[in-house]
Amino acid sequence: MSALIETSLGDLTIDLLVEEAPKASENFLKLCKLKYFNFSPIHTVQPSFSLQTGDPIGPGSADSDGGSSIWGLLPQAPISKKTFIPEMSSKLKHTERGTVSFATTPSNADPDVREAASQFLITLGDNLDYLDGKAAIFGRVVEGFDTLEKINTAFLDHDGRPLKDIRIRHTIVLDEAGIPDPPGFDEPPSSPVPTSAQLATVRIADDEELDENADQEALEQVRKEREARAQALTLEMVGDLPFAEVAPPENVLFVCKLNPVTQDEDLELIFGRFGKILSCEVIRDKKTGDSLQYAFIEFAEQKSCEQAYFKMDGVLIDDHRIHVDFSQSVSRMADVWDRVKGGRWSGGGRGGFGGVESLEKKRQYRAEDDRPKGRQDGHSMVFNDRSRNHDNNHNRDKDRHERERPRHGAKPRHDDRSRRNYSRSRSPPPRHRDRSHDKYRDDHDRRRFRSPDRHRERDRRRDRSRNGYRAERYRR
Repeated sequence: MSALIETSLGDLTIDLLVEEAPKASENFLKLCKLKYFNFSPIHTVQPSFSLQTGDPIGPGSADSDGGSSIWGLLPQAPISKKTFIPEMSSKLKHTERGTVSFATTPSNADPDVREAASQFLITLGDNLDYLDGKAAIFGRVVEGFDTLEKINTAFLDHDGRPLKDIRIRHTIVLDEAGIPDPPGFDEPPSSPVPTSAQLATVRIADDEELDENADQEALEQVRKEREARAQALTLEMVGDLPFAEVAPPENVLFVCKLNPVTQDEDLELIFGRFGKILSCEVIRDKKTGDSLQYAFIEFAEQKSCEQAYFKMDGVLIDDHRIHVDFSQSVSRMADVWDRVKGGRWSGGGRGGFGGVESLEKKRQYRAEDDRPKGRQDGHSMVFNDRSRNHDNNHNRDKDRHERERPRHGAKPRHDDRSRRNYSRSRSPPPRHRDRSHDKYRDDHDRRRFRSPDRHRERDRRRDRSRNGYRAERYRR
């Protein structure tokens, strides 16, 4: 049995060792027939040692499950079929370049038994006895050693991942040797289209041309930009961003290292000399209301924002030297996103981006005139005191109503409807209360709150009379 693997750097022809490793060979052959490896990245390269691939998404993605065996991909397959136990023959060694073997891990049930799924290794050097007993050999590369050399000399990052993507584009089964398909196996009629999760892992596309003479810093910068775009696409897929190309506003400043006593009005007065300010908010703790010592200032014009940035960075305000930078926050867009039903944009042809009038490509913050009346649409870090008191009163009244309401099936104590509406207190209503004893209560309160100095003069008179009595006694 043999299979052809078409990569972005060339083709590899692999002969399978069916007699020595029948189950591992069947797993690899059926995965190739299922097109499971299509668009899989070669995610780890150790020069002159090995390359690793076989995970359709790649281990660096949160959507990756590490790959699965062919028996775990069948309909209604249990999770235990995701891995299988390959043959670990002591006769097969990693002595030649191009040896193909499955990556294995110790079994949870028995550490002495090793399990495999879909990820496999291809050696890039000779006499790699370190892999013996750790990787299950099932084939050898017979054609395509020039492709292995290109992979071996590719530019890598610090984790061993190629800076420019190297991917498996297609797999073809050359000889099946009469091995039947497992029950429930359904061969796709054509190669599947890469999923959004696979596209999100692209750094530098395998068909993108790069300058081979470019230095490592330039390549690293390109890699970081591509990785940032991939992360933004991931956030879009999970619903945290409305679109991956979202850009922070260009008319909002981020001010930090503030003095805790600095108020919104102080910053608005200081920064107001550069132009009209739409909003100025010092972010505060939700519970205590204390300043978190940073703020956002939104200008009406981008030019005013730039002037404030150049003039106010490092300025002393309330004995604190502040730091000013352009805001990278899209929190207000997140508020709009959360208010949309189901986390998806639904506008039915309204203005703006995606049916939301306040959402734009470059400016997400809204002016005061565009905000709904009666509501302060801020950064949502501090509760409004009036609304908080209203909510507390509402909850208190609701709890009291629940306590006073009779339980289901309970009979009222009295048939008199008027007495049923009385409170649970045993005292009569205030309008029928007897006021005849109020005067005694008032006298008691006056005696209770009388000044403690009221006995001082009486004690002085008693002491004087006592001293005079003693003196008269001694004279006698």
